[in-house]
Amino acid sequence: MENKGNTVLNKHLTLNAVRRALIDPARLHLGFVVLGVICLTISLLAIPMRVILPRVLSKRIGRKLIARTFRAYLRLLVFMGACRFDLEELDALQGGPAMIIAPNHPSLLDAVMILSRLPDAACIMKADIVNSVFFGAGARLAGYIRNTPLRTMVQLAVADLHQGSHLLLFPEGTRTTRFPVGPVQGTAGLIAKHAGVPVQTVFIETNSGFLGKGWSVLWTPRMPITYRVRLGKRFEPPQHTGRFVIELERYFQSELAHAQLPDFPVSAPPN
Repeated sequence: MENKGNTVLNKHLTLNAVRRALIDPARLHLGFVVLGVICLTISLLAIPMRVILPRVLSKRIGRKLIARTFRAYLRLLVFMGACRFDLEELDALQGGPAMIIAPNHPSLLDAVMILSRLPDAACIMKADIVNSVFFGAGARLAGYIRNTPLRTMVQLAVADLHQGSHLLLFPEGTRTTRFPVGPVQGTAGLIAKHAGVPVQTVFIETNSGFLGKGWSVLWTPRMPITYRVRLGKRFEPPQHTGRFVIELERYFQSELAHAQLPDFPVSAPPN
């Protein structure tokens, strides 16, 4: 009887392993294809809209279009069983006074998650993303800001904040290279100081290294991947940028060091 039970269990485990080996890569690549199609479609729509519409209106429409499209994409990932998201705390920021939204940056999905919930937010992006075929026209329609040159970036960011928009800015400047948080740059403090706006910290927690720094698109993570976003402390506009950078990095390290997703063990990249 015991041997029969073990045989059934082994067959079940084997079937699960086969299913995971076949279905999970299909989910993964379908997700990549859909995101690429979405971004390309937004860019194709953005080109005539940017020419025809007044700048203020095109920027507003572009941001709402991106937010709604990203939200639909995240719903698709949940429907496919690829991901689970807990993003509800971000809703408290909608309609509030202008501020810098400053999250940690473990994954390429971070901006997608946050912008899906903040339809009026601007975003600071790497110049090569703003110039790309897939993302460029949509990013320019929405008035997203290149991260170079520094002086122009700060001026545009301050102007956007003074118009009442939130500004999404990752203080690490790139995806996390040293967990729980990489070295924090001074950009958030510099912009907050010149614009006179607070810095709202945001913590992104996940049980997987999927699409983090060094993750290959050829690797298949264990699914569903879980993401949870929670709000942290809101810092007043800093008077001294250098001291603010040190304080902000220590705060992220302290909070993220104790972050837990107890029901879902952390997934390591495959060997």
